[in-house]
Amino acid sequence: MAKLDKNFLWGGALAANQFEGGYNQGGKGLSVHDVMTAGEHGKAREITETIEDDKFYPNHDGIDFYNRYKEDIALFGEMGLKCLRTSIAWTRIFPNGDETEPNEEGLQFYDNIIDELLKYNIEPVLTLSHFEMPLHLAREYGGFRNRKVVDYFVRFAETVFNRYKDKVKYWMTFNEINNQMDTSNPIFLWTNSGVTLAEDEDPEEVLYQVAHNELIASALAVSKGKEINPDFIIGNMISHVPIYPYSCNPNDIMEAEIANRLRFFFPDVQVRGYYPGYALKMFEKNGYDIKWQEGDDEILKNGTVEYIAFSYYMSTVVKHDEVTSVEDNVVNGGLPNSVKNPYIKESQWGWAIDPVGLRYTLNVLYNRYQLPLFIVENGFGTTDEFKEDGTIDDQERIDYLREHIKASIQAVDEDGVDLMGYTPWGIIDIVSFTTGEMKKRYGLIHVDRDNEGNGTLKRTKKNSFYWFNNVIKTNGEEL
Repeated sequence: MAKLDKNFLWGGALAANQFEGGYNQGGKGLSVHDVMTAGEHGKAREITETIEDDKFYPNHDGIDFYNRYKEDIALFGEMGLKCLRTSIAWTRIFPNGDETEPNEEGLQFYDNIIDELLKYNIEPVLTLSHFEMPLHLAREYGGFRNRKVVDYFVRFAETVFNRYKDKVKYWMTFNEINNQMDTSNPIFLWTNSGVTLAEDEDPEEVLYQVAHNELIASALAVSKGKEINPDFIIGNMISHVPIYPYSCNPNDIMEAEIANRLRFFFPDVQVRGYYPGYALKMFEKNGYDIKWQEGDDEILKNGTVEYIAFSYYMSTVVKHDEVTSVEDNVVNGGLPNSVKNPYIKESQWGWAIDPVGLRYTLNVLYNRYQLPLFIVENGFGTTDEFKEDGTIDDQERIDYLREHIKASIQAVDEDGVDLMGYTPWGIIDIVSFTTGEMKKRYGLIHVDRDNEGNGTLKRTKKNSFYWFNNVIKTNGEEL
């Protein structure tokens, strides 16, 4: 008996802002990502007020999918993908975000994309907001600080739900909605919510007000979507980096328990429809005044999600009596007491490589929420090198994916987890979210573009392309 359901959604994952390009084509407006310059490992991306002529903005061109989508989708079809998880760029539909009428050219673009996917029997899995808020809403309204932006998001959601109601079944509301809980890095509040902080503000209090508005927006979108088409399957999408205790010292155990609230707050509300006790107690102790409107309780209760989609790349570790400094070179996910895990290896970008952590995550999420799970991001960022014969032997990537798929199958076959699908991140090389680089490659298809935006954009299949094709053909039986 096959370990995975015959309808298991093998696919790939992308985000409009990282691969589409065409930032000024088809009536598209500027998004929060369109004013982010290129950075590099150890050097943060700059968020500029507007586009500056002497700065390089890698997301403007991405990999030019906007003009090459037929070629790329044909490659996805050849790879055998059963689904493609991507996003609808909000600014293609409402360029400023607060218009009353949508941009028809943007809607037609996604009609074309969806139709092309369906031609190859690839199920579209669409994220409504993947770090693509209209810049106008961020600058003029303060992003999701402002309750008005909730209405604009719901209008956008309703527009695309109605437009694609007979073509698209699977939806997600906000991508990695919880990664903005790392308030030590301003990029997350900006990309998730269009929010910048004043020097005298408490970042945590601002975060939770923004979070409330986004949770309301998500719940309203879920309710509206189910009203438009009851057959829609609408989920949330979270980043999950499990937090391990450094030791069996009870203080380390409790430190991890408390730190993991950063991972669970958003899904706790989106799945259960109400705020968890630990959050309400924290608001009370800190004196946070989170603005609610009459009826918000009902909105949250009525707009719960039907599945949990998540990204998994690594795990992290906390030690109760440790304070990590920059010199320690720990990728800590915003945790000041995170330390290196002595039992696992790291990528060249310092990311922990922990396949067992994926099985652990699947168990934790399924046992906590009892909803179907969907791994919609998992991948290995590294550099690629061409061999003399023109091929790319990315065995390190194959090994990473193989071990993580094995762990996923164990969670299904041995632990009883309900898993919908698996879509490796960056199925084709794209601009890196955190650094804006191209050399940190996740794709199974190489794109000839460098960190400065040079290159022919030629697509080349890596060895992992053929390997994953066989994984899909055998439904994970041959790894």
